[in-house]
Amino acid sequence: MINRRMLMLPALSIGLLGVVPAFAGADEDAVAKGVEAFRVAQLAGNAEGIAPLCAEELSYSHSSGAVDDKAKLLAGVKNANYKWTSLDYKNPTVRIVGPAAIVRFNFVGEQEFTDGKKTPQNLHILMNWQKQGNDWKLLSRGATKL
Repeated sequence: MINRRMLMLPALSIGLLGVVPAFAGADEDAVAKGVEAFRVAQLAGNAEGIAPLCAEELSYSHSSGAVDDKAKLLAGVKNANYKWTSLDYKNPTVRIVGPAAIVRFNFVGEQEFTDGKKTPQNLHILMNWQKQGNDWKLLSRGATKL
């Protein structure tokens, strides 16, 4: 025998499924904004802009194989012997997995060193962001030369 409760369960489940993407979309948007804020601060050489975007437990891997923690990354940005003349994060993707976000993109830019030498950069980047309280923080980053 079918009663009203049995008829309501499918409608309720469809309604709840419709809510989940809205939350995922909001988190994806928040992470995407964090990624763009990181890019803008990186381009400007602004360690103070990068700091609040990073988790205290940050593990930041460079394409050279060097690995920085948060303090070492920020010191490197402050004391860099180059400036970015261009920096784009091309074709970014954000995938939310629970309290984590997987971000991938092509990192394309050019550095100009204090001696005038210019070096192009073309990397594949993998970032992992973690939701800490209400904020998304960069937890880890890996870079591969293309």
